[in-house]
Amino acid sequence: MTEPRRLRGHSAAATCCIASRVRPGFIATAAEDGRVCFYDLRCKDMLFSMDVGDGNPVSSLCFKPGNEEIIYISVENEVKCFDLHMTNSWKQLESYNYNKDEINQIACHPKSSFLAAADDAGDVKIIDVHQRCLYKTLRAGHQSICSSVQFLPWRSWEVITGGLDSKLALWDFSKGRPNKIMDFGSGANAGQCYNPAFVHALVVPDLDFVDNVGKICVVARGDGVVNVINLEPEHAAQKSKNSSKPKMGTKSLAKADSPTVDQNDRNLHLDYSMGGHVTAVSCVSFSMFGEKGKFIISGGNDKSVKVWDWKKSHDGGQTSNGSSDILCSSITLSRKVNWLCTTPSDSENLVVCDTSKLVKVHTVG
Repeated sequence: MTEPRRLRGHSAAATCCIASRVRPGFIATAAEDGRVCFYDLRCKDMLFSMDVGDGNPVSSLCFKPGNEEIIYISVENEVKCFDLHMTNSWKQLESYNYNKDEINQIACHPKSSFLAAADDAGDVKIIDVHQRCLYKTLRAGHQSICSSVQFLPWRSWEVITGGLDSKLALWDFSKGRPNKIMDFGSGANAGQCYNPAFVHALVVPDLDFVDNVGKICVVARGDGVVNVINLEPEHAAQKSKNSSKPKMGTKSLAKADSPTVDQNDRNLHLDYSMGGHVTAVSCVSFSMFGEKGKFIISGGNDKSVKVWDWKKSHDGGQTSNGSSDILCSSITLSRKVNWLCTTPSDSENLVVCDTSKLVKVHTVG
């Protein structure tokens, strides 16, 4: 493995990064210094940066789907919106202050004007950025910090969230209630106090490659496991349950639907026995280079990045016990990984934010 490229521009630990889907090599990074830096990897130096946090850390970034000149940035309990065309003034276009606690992740709906913001109180605010108003608050799905959120691009009114209560929740955000709650802390993991199965991050495929990889969710867990969960059986089971028990309330549904999910419906369980992480997994991403979604890339507190050729097992219906070749690459780092993303480029296609102020760019695949 060649030495990674180092991107300079931050004065504190880098917290997150995103890559353009339409401009290979264009990336944005954020850090605890409150700055967002922009790079074109075809150039030597940083393009430009802006101070949006006033000394407070930036926790999450996302481009507006269909118009990547618009970027959303979360700082503390606020979501800020900027236009990259206005680099001279950096005049803020919009600001949303609906979250009562610190935001951990924001995500944009790929086909509509909704933005989701997951926070430390366990709530998720669904914001209509076109109408510039709060659309819905999702609560009572998580008993502690809601760490991650993603819209399901193949379902107009559904969003998936993960939390530090070891739960994954599927929501109908038009109704404001969970359709399904999966509990990774039950069963064999119940009562685990060392590296519990907290959900630190999750990712779902984009519409342009969901047909190739399936309607799945990849989960980064605190016990070192990367889960690949087939969401369609979950939907089918929920639809059947609703039709057979139409009067069941939300509370009893959430309580009843908390199984361990690792062995069901060809869900994959990628762990240390396959060469995976030995401590908490902090982030996951699909590969955007080559055949999109061919690889799952995970980063962890064990100072490593794992590249999983996960479809070798998924397509063959194998379990983790018989798939020693799923892990096709492992990158050893000097620091814990905070976040990572991939670019559509053939080279310099993996961007890693660790606990240092330098962002590393690797070539994988």
